Amino acid sequence: MQPLSLTELRQMQGLAQEVMASRPELVNVDASVGELAWVWGKDYDALSPFWRHRLWFIDDRLAAWGWTYLPYRVARSDGTFREVKTAGLIWQVHPDRPEMLGEILDWYDEAAGNVDRLLTLQSADEKAQAIAAEHGYAFDAEAGSDKGSWGQFNARELTEVPEPLLPKGFRFLTAEEVSPADAVKAHREAWHPSTFTDMAFERVRRTWPYRADLHVLAAAPNGTLASTAIIWLDEATRTAEFEPVGTHRDYRRRGLGAALLLHGMRRAKAAGATRMLVGCLGAPAHPAARGLYYSIGFRPFTRDVPLIRCAR
Repeated sequence: MQPLSLTELRQMQGLAQEVMASRPELVNVDASVGELAWVWGKDYDALSPFWRHRLWFIDDRLAAWGWTYLPYRVARSDGTFREVKTAGLIWQVHPDRPEMLGEILDWYDEAAGNVDRLLTLQSADEKAQAIAAEHGYAFDAEAGSDKGSWGQFNARELTEVPEPLLPKGFRFLTAEEVSPADAVKAHREAWHPSTFTDMAFERVRRTWPYRADLHVLAAAPNGTLASTAIIWLDEATRTAEFEPVGTHRDYRRRGLGAALLLHGMRRAKAAGATRMLVGCLGAPAHPAARGLYYSIGFRPFTRDVPLIRCAR
């Protein structure tokens, strides 16, 4: 099977744009324009052998797609490994074709084989929840608990964005002003241990709608790139999304994250965005990122419902 191509990825992002324009509460958190670009770019080299995908067209228009990963094990920057023993599914259907989730799940069963299968739906998507139940999926009590890994999408209108306040001696930069190697280092230090590589970043940079002027960073007085965030701007829906956002572990709790996000929102607004999105863990046991986003005006507008179907 051929790996997921940039052409196919762009088609999938096109469907994400259609859903965002008409029914934003039905955009799966992993299936937004920015999330698709980020995941494809950063993981292609390491994980594409474990990916399977399929696109469904009706009258030459993309109506649905499914993208699954099979169990895998990959090395991190500190010599440890990231290991996943289940199959997972990213998916999206056109709002006018909710029944096509059934076809996606039939294909997912075949592609995943004899392993446990994970599935994430949105809380507002009642039709998808009914279809998943018919296909044998049940609520994942572990992932969906108050200590679980479920996520939520947060949104903020960009009508008014306060001016950011950086600590003394810090300054804002964009990826146009730093080397690719330094941008990669900033990400790896913010997300230690990491699987991010120079080659992965090169793919990210070549993936629509990446813009170096919307890849923002904060530099410490000694030159360390202390905080980093990529902004993905969808000009069609005038929606921008932060993914990823991270701060070097030695520079946390100084207000850098809030300052960088406010700075990024002001740049996104100047580029034409009217709404900002960011995802985070939603469970009460994981308040750090959620609290940061709430502090600068984000509020949740949809959340994951994690489901599982155990292998027979």
